[in-house]
Amino acid sequence: MLGMDTSNIYRAEILVRGHVQGVGFRHFVLRSVERLNAQGHTLRGYTRNLADGSVITVAEGNRVALEALYSYLRQGPTSAHIVAHQISWHAPTGEFATFDIRR
Repeated sequence: MLGMDTSNIYRAEILVRGHVQGVGFRHFVLRSVERLNAQGHTLRGYTRNLADGSVITVAEGNRVALEALYSYLRQGPTSAHIVAHQISWHAPTGEFATFDIRR
């Protein structure tokens, strides 16, 4: 996104709560992004654990791909137990070159 036109790009912050740490949730997020990118989308950003036990994902891309990602994350991997989730929309910053897992 660096140096790209961001007029059709959105930023989503997706927060998932429940038993989502220690169950491979961040790797599930990464695989979901890779699946969407393989379909021709370009999602960039990161996912990371938060101190309160939740997982935050910040991603930039087209709205269709971000909504698909949110759909995947609402379900999560079978080892997770999700009790709450939310998405918030923001203006893109174009700060991400890739999508990665942060600690």
